[in-house]
Amino acid sequence: MEMFFDWRNRLIASPRFQRWATRFPFTRWLVRKQASEIFDLMAGFVYTQVLLACTQINLFDVLANGALSFDNLQKQIPLKPAGLRRLLDAAVAIKLLVKRSDDRYALSMLSAPLVGNIAILDMVKHHADFYRDLSDPLALLQGDASSASLNEYWPYITSEKGAAPENLSAEKVADYSKLMAHTQSLVTDEIIDAYPMGKHQMVLDIGGGQGAFIKRLAARYPHLEFQLFDIPGVAELSNAHFKEIGLSNRARAVGGNFFQDALPKGCDLATLVRVIFDHDDVRVRQLLANIFNALNPGGTLLLAEPMAETKGFEAMGHAYFGFYLLAMGRGRPRTEAEIRALLSEAGFIGITLLNSYMPLNAQILQCNKPSILGTPK
Repeated sequence: MEMFFDWRNRLIASPRFQRWATRFPFTRWLVRKQASEIFDLMAGFVYTQVLLACTQINLFDVLANGALSFDNLQKQIPLKPAGLRRLLDAAVAIKLLVKRSDDRYALSMLSAPLVGNIAILDMVKHHADFYRDLSDPLALLQGDASSASLNEYWPYITSEKGAAPENLSAEKVADYSKLMAHTQSLVTDEIIDAYPMGKHQMVLDIGGGQGAFIKRLAARYPHLEFQLFDIPGVAELSNAHFKEIGLSNRARAVGGNFFQDALPKGCDLATLVRVIFDHDDVRVRQLLANIFNALNPGGTLLLAEPMAETKGFEAMGHAYFGFYLLAMGRGRPRTEAEIRALLSEAGFIGITLLNSYMPLNAQILQCNKPSILGTPK
């Protein structure tokens, strides 16, 4: 079979065959489709910049209530007419907008979900740093981080070269913590739908940021109590947030280094949301061992994050997150099998993949610490 595929690829690489296939009626459609896919790969950066420009001028919110004429859009958007027209037509071309009669523009099915979606819009704007890092992909692959914007954006990454994470102030971590809080719903929605938490009493959210997940769980499960563990600067912001929203009697944030410090004990459910892919295997093993020690016997761990080689979303793993984490300076995308192996090595049992309605955002693994009798709770 491999010999056939190699022969096929040599044939397709031939300019003579390409010319013939372009003109032959039964292969013409396939050649055009592949040419379009190759062009989209080449032009992808341009498309992302069109999306970025649309978000920077809040175009989707402006069109939220229905189609507007070009003249009306001019009055609301601070762009020169020629530039606005070019952006609108580009957005139509990549199906972010549709053009209607009388020179009116409207949202498309692709852009309508972006209206008021802070999580996605913040990530689109944040990617400007990522794109700067990708301007020289070979330098990035060689390990040159001299101009790595993402490496500087995430303070707990750069702290390895300077201040320890536990010495970072709330002000220093505010920007990235805010981004994480806004985008966390993309993953936590999947967890809430996949796993009922009514049987639990105490939840420990590890790397939980400013407590956005805890806030949602507290509203849904009034009996639950919470502990959050993150670097001290983030924990300070979290406790202030809990006080502001009236949760300080049920939720407490503890600051520290979850690789070096003992995690708070007494929880029967631990959540680890978008954490381990930021770290190498040595650190992940230490983190999982610390969680195992903190959990009550028979307790449950929910681990949720985008995973490499997810069926139907293969490009998300090794292509997108592979390069994003490289620019960050640490971590790697892992497959479900790799994560299962790490959990099993840490002592967890009953490892189960839960149903996820949007695997692009996250896949969720549930596992248990053995009870005293050696059986899961």
